[in-house]
Amino acid sequence: MGASLVALFARVGGGIYTKAADVGADLVGKVEAGIPEDDPRNPASIADNVGDNVGDVAGMGADLYESYVGAILAADILGYWFARQHGIADALLPVRYVYYIVAAGLMFSLMAVLLVKLLSRSDRFSPESLLRYGSIGASVALVAASIPLSFGVFGDMKAGSAVTVGVVSGVLIGLASEYFTSSRPVAQIALASKSGAATNILSGMSAGMRSVVIPVVVISAALLTAYAGLGMYGIALAGVGMLGTLGISLSVDAYGPIADNAGGIAELTGQLPIVRERTDQLDSLGNTTAAMGKGFAVGSAALTSLALFSSFAQAMNLPVLDVLDPRVVAGMFLGSVLPFWFSALLIEAVGSTAMLMVAEVRRQFREIPGLLQGLAASDPNACIAIST
Repeated sequence: MGASLVALFARVGGGIYTKAADVGADLVGKVEAGIPEDDPRNPASIADNVGDNVGDVAGMGADLYESYVGAILAADILGYWFARQHGIADALLPVRYVYYIVAAGLMFSLMAVLLVKLLSRSDRFSPESLLRYGSIGASVALVAASIPLSFGVFGDMKAGSAVTVGVVSGVLIGLASEYFTSSRPVAQIALASKSGAATNILSGMSAGMRSVVIPVVVISAALLTAYAGLGMYGIALAGVGMLGTLGISLSVDAYGPIADNAGGIAELTGQLPIVRERTDQLDSLGNTTAAMGKGFAVGSAALTSLALFSSFAQAMNLPVLDVLDPRVVAGMFLGSVLPFWFSALLIEAVGSTAMLMVAEVRRQFREIPGLLQGLAASDPNACIAIST
């Protein structure tokens, strides 16, 4: 519960901060004043850069940490019930296996981070290939370790297979996100943009809707495959496996805002144009890695939520959920509407905060003589206070 509460406030608060600062800075700076993004004359530029860290690093980190904790606890509970149902003498044996996987995943994540840092000293590897090698390398190592651990603990490879299903699912979801953010769909959206804003929006919405198909199919296949081996305990292990290499996955996700801020700092400090060109190239890759992290978070949350619900049903002795019961159907409708209501509140909060940011930037442009000409300094602290 502590992890969930922290994730809620960090993700929501950080998201409102970063998007309000981003929208406010772009509306007045690029659209109205006609100055470049991250221009030092724009008082909201620093708030925009700070928001990238608050929303996409701290917020995402808290979000994935909450899923990580939830997956581990759900696997603990379901593993204990699995031991009791199958007559395993040591009821904590399945629980210990969960922590073996967690420890192995953390170790391999650290090794992958060190490997990426070591390979980055050579010019033979591009940043994209380095990040891919690190993520897939840690996943392969975790799969290789989960099978012998499964034989050592249970005497068979069913548990290792469930972990493997989760790891492979996470890799596939990441690759699907990479495809829809850096390959043919992006080129199609760019081509549609030549016809105007309307075709850009239509093409982008189409690509976004198509992008959910592969992750949903992968998660569904993972659920069925893991359940066939060990029941709900297998699904919980799949969730732990997907999040087992969280260390390297979160590092790859943080690449996006770091590259974005590097470009912002280059613009704010007046670096040579070649510096901004390089940071823009890194930023384009960072947008892809950030999208991969979001898809990863959704996929892991799906497995974790099902495992948590199953553990609750086990503890409360709820063997069947009758979808023909009007109370169950009513609860499903009410539950399904909550994300829309919550999202509406968030969008409204971003809009109202962005309006305050726009008003503040306009005030400084109007009241500080010589600001737009670069002859006076702005007051970025006022914009930061508004976003906060």
